[in-house]
Amino acid sequence: MAREFSSVGVIGLGTMGAGIAEVLARSGLDVIAVEVDDAGLARGRGHLEHSTERAVARGKLDADGRAALLGRIRGTTSLADLAGVDLVIEAIPESLDLKAEVFAELDRITGPDTILASNTSSLSVTEIGVHTSRPGKVVGLHFFNPAPVLKLIEVVRTVVTEPDVVGDVVALAEKLGKTPVVIGDRAGFIANALLFGYLNHAVTMYEQRYATREDLDAAMRFGCGYPMGPLSLLDLIGLDTAYEILDTMYHQSRNRLHAPAPLLKQMITAGLLGRKSGRGFYTYREPDSPVVVDDGPASTVDTSAAREVRTVGVVGTGTMATGIAEVFAKAGFEVLLRGRTAAKAEAAAGRVRSSLDRSVRKGRLTEEAAAEVAARLRPVVDFADLAGADLVVEAVAEELGVKRAVFAELDRVLRPGAVLATTTSSLPVIECAAATTRPSDVVGLHFFNPAQAMKLVEVVRTISTGPAVLATAHAVCERLRKHPVHCADRAGFIVNALLFPYLNDAVKMLEAHYAEAADIDTAMKVGCGLPMGPFELLDVVGLDVSLAIQRTLYREFREAGFGPAPLLEHLVTAGRLGRKTGKGFYDYT
Repeated sequence: MAREFSSVGVIGLGTMGAGIAEVLARSGLDVIAVEVDDAGLARGRGHLEHSTERAVARGKLDADGRAALLGRIRGTTSLADLAGVDLVIEAIPESLDLKAEVFAELDRITGPDTILASNTSSLSVTEIGVHTSRPGKVVGLHFFNPAPVLKLIEVVRTVVTEPDVVGDVVALAEKLGKTPVVIGDRAGFIANALLFGYLNHAVTMYEQRYATREDLDAAMRFGCGYPMGPLSLLDLIGLDTAYEILDTMYHQSRNRLHAPAPLLKQMITAGLLGRKSGRGFYTYREPDSPVVVDDGPASTVDTSAAREVRTVGVVGTGTMATGIAEVFAKAGFEVLLRGRTAAKAEAAAGRVRSSLDRSVRKGRLTEEAAAEVAARLRPVVDFADLAGADLVVEAVAEELGVKRAVFAELDRVLRPGAVLATTTSSLPVIECAAATTRPSDVVGLHFFNPAQAMKLVEVVRTISTGPAVLATAHAVCERLRKHPVHCADRAGFIVNALLFPYLNDAVKMLEAHYAEAADIDTAMKVGCGLPMGPFELLDVVGLDVSLAIQRTLYREFREAGFGPAPLLEHLVTAGRLGRKTGKGFYDYT
């Protein structure tokens, strides 16, 4: 039988502590909130009043409920007032010395059965607990910000935390309407351990001028469905907070990918902390404002130099090729869909027509519009049939030899000034360009699957790509109503280079038996707002495809942390490739 809590102490009334106090009081618990001085109490009270006022405005709370909630929270500047509570949740700054001092004092003040919990996001709960005489009653309760909104709570047990204590706080978390996951005590727990490596990698990309801040953020929002891009998220978290979390994780893990990017330290020293200071990677209307103000051009692409494109060739007959052909035809381009045989080309054109018919049945297109789109599509077989194309997009198998052969043929038949593009997701674009006598006319156009639905296109420039070709690629994407992001020609481009190391880290976490796949997926969906957990996504992508991409990243960057997780390799060897085989990290019926 789980223990019933009636009164809870909360130490620290910053944004997180005030949010935790609100969550507890909303569930009917009496809360004693402790701050260092009256000014801190006033700031905390302001947080509570502002948050509950918003809840009333949104219909989540009525005026009487708000008054009752606020009435259940009593402020004090004395830890001694916590003597009679059942549970204390500490939510003070991420300093081990400071937390140790508070826990030692709580150990003296509170009764022997009082559970002491830390909301730390990165420090060792074990190291905090040893400063008490009751380490078995010390646990981590990591809420996510904003606590009244986000459902995840990471319940962190140490090697000496009593099982009953874990059970009691899990039951409390469920009573609060939260989703608890129970995990061991290691750097970053689940969510931060996976999230901050990804964020740090994005900072490094920006620091190296690989892509603009806007393109990095847009790539992950449009390419992966993330609620925020990595640099916008860092501004929200606070660059100083992110630095401390990464630094703590690095000192525990010794993983070089957790070592904070030097740019973070430079920005912190300059006072660029993110939203709370009014400026971080972006500039905001004022401190604590979410409104981004224009502080310079978002794009350096001059589309006035773009070449005219009327006719587009698409080489390939697979899912991606037919999707791309449909997108171009819908946008008003004349499309030549090239297959290796007349039968393959006609079958591919038939799949485009079937897709258009589905759109008609779903009310997305009229029959007349679908007929007009279909009329703009012509299947062809000979490369010579592409001679009049202004742009040709290659979408054949991800084999370099096959792609180079296609580009050599295109180079032979296309007129001077035609743009040659590859949709490769992992191979070097420059290798395709080198198969031609016109490398300045070659560019990467990486569409995402399904091309008809996904808004993102990665425009990949090689060291040889001409400015007019980049401008043409950008202008074409805009005409397709896609969102183009620009990057240089290296493995993974933006999305895969950020996404797959994160997925690989999740597999390493699982093979270390730190948490179950379902708990890791829950942590990333509920705690970080991601549309899918890492193992759900790996099963959808295909474990063989994921392994191939991870190997490509490792070969390109020679980064030890990018080495494919052995568990991923073993699952692929065993034929567990994900949904397509019915078994991956999960079993499917």
